[in-house]
Parts: sequence; C-alpha cells; structure tokens
Amino acid sequence: MSVRAGKIMSLAGVTLAQKSDKELQDEFNNILDNGMHGLCFSPYEEGQEAGDQISEAQIRTRMEIIKPYTKWIRTFSCTDGNEIIPKIAHEYGIKTMVGAWLGDDTEINKREIAGLIKLGKQGYVDIAAVGNEVMYRGDLSEEKLLDFMNQVKQAIPDIPMGYVDAYYEFTERPKITEACDVILANCYPFWEGCPLEYSLLYMKEMFAQAKAAANGKKVIVTETGWPNLGSSFEGSHPSFENAMKYFINAQKWSKKDDIDMFYFSSFDESWKVGDEGDVGAYWGLWDKDEKLKF
Repeated sequence: MSVRAGKIMSLAGVTLAQKSDKELQDEFNNILDNGMHGLCFSPYEEGQEAGDQISEAQIRTRMEIIKPYTKWIRTFSCTDGNEIIPKIAHEYGIKTMVGAWLGDDTEINKREIAGLIKLGKQGYVDIAAVGNEVMYRGDLSEEKLLDFMNQVKQAIPDIPMGYVDAYYEFTERPKITEACDVILANCYPFWEGCPLEYSLLYMKEMFAQAKAAANGKKVIVTETGWPNLGSSFEGSHPSFENAMKYFINAQKWSKKDDIDMFYFSSFDESWKVGDEGDVGAYWGLWDKDEKLKF
C-alpha cells in the first residue's frame, strides 16, 4: 500500500455496507439505469489494438449499447477512425470530451492535433483534451506540450481546453495547470495500492489535491475505475464484488457532490494487458463481447 493510502486508513470506515451479491447487483443496476455523467469510450474489438483502423459500424454498435446510460463520452484519439466517434456521439445526443493522443512520434502528434482542431471547428467537440498522461510517461517536454495546448486554444478558442494527467501532476506542473481552461484529472486509488474499503475517501483526497492546484478552475475526473479480474496491486484487489462496490461509491459521490466524472471504462479491451499487466483487460462495465458484467 502507498504511503498516502496508509495515512488515511485510520480515518475511514467501510463506505458501502455489507450487502449480498444480489443486493449489490440491484444497486449497481439502479445507478446504471439512472444514468451517469460520463464514460470513457472503448472502441477496440477483440483482436484489435491502438493504432488499428476502427470502423463506423463497430462504433455505432457500442454507442447504441451505452447511449441510455451516459450524458458524455471521452475519446482518446483523433486518427485511425477515432475521429468518427464524436460525430456519432453528437448524432445520439451525447456530449464529447475529445482527446488528441500525444506521444513520442512527431508525425502522429501533428495528425492528432490537426484532427482535434478539425473536429472542433466542425462542432463535434464539447471539451478538448490535449494529451493524456504525456508528462507521466515522459513522452514530451513540458514546453512541447504547452506548444500543442496553445495551438489548439488559438485554433478553437471557444471550446474549453485542458490536459489529462494524474491528479498530482497539476500540483507539480503549475505552467500546465495555468494553461488549462479545465483541469482534467485521472484518479485511481487502485493504482496506488489502496484497499477497496478506503478507496472512496482516497479518491476524494485526490480530487481535493487537484482542486487546490486548480485555483478556482473546474476540475473533472477524467478516469477512475476498478478491475474485476487480474492480479492484485499492493493492497488493491480486483474482484467482481470490489468492482461493483467501487462503481456504486464513485457514482454516488459524483452525484452527491456534483462532480463531473468519466468512468473507466465502457468495454473490456484485451490488448491493454501489455502495459498494465493482466488487470488491463478487465476495467469495462461491459465485457469484450459487449455483455454487461454486473
């Protein structure tokens, strides 16, 4: 367990009362049926991975599944067919946080930024997300990221723009925080080894840190979630029950405190096991075959 998680263990009790599997499933379904603010959209079908071309047909299939349950979606790329996602979402009345995926490939970065600007000018972008965890991965310098953010802001000035990264990066990188219109914070108690019992309090602490760094700007939780299968990470344990409890707690907090939150993720994607280990494939509310898990 991380040091920060350890500090709060004595301050919290179990945030969700012990319930039977049936009671948990009923509560999960009730929350899902009432709808959530946002979902991270997973477009890749079994056998595909990031960089593969995705089709309009597969996007529509998955959009049809999730449209009764979310007001917003978040996308991660503006190339290889991902640029179709915001158009279809708007067709279904779903708002969009559209992401340009930035990494260490200069040509791909140029295409991503151009794609984001084009979609923004066409009216398909409600929030522009310039990069995802670029600082965390070390793919770009801070100055280069700021150049991309400024380029997008100048091209589509009427669209709120931000950068997505782990919540603590906004404390550590004030220039980036200042450049954002909105603060887009990923908050994962799981990846900091926090036991499920204390995860909601820990996520609130993560959010509070991002909010303090934001200096009055709106903070949006752009990713949070809990896997239902795979290996444990320190004190964090994937399970069917833990994934349901985390979803229930997170959604209740989001509604009670009026927090805009994008849950990660909509569908399982098997290709993600590479960087994240075996848990990478099991973050979806729906499985890889598009069946609701819970």
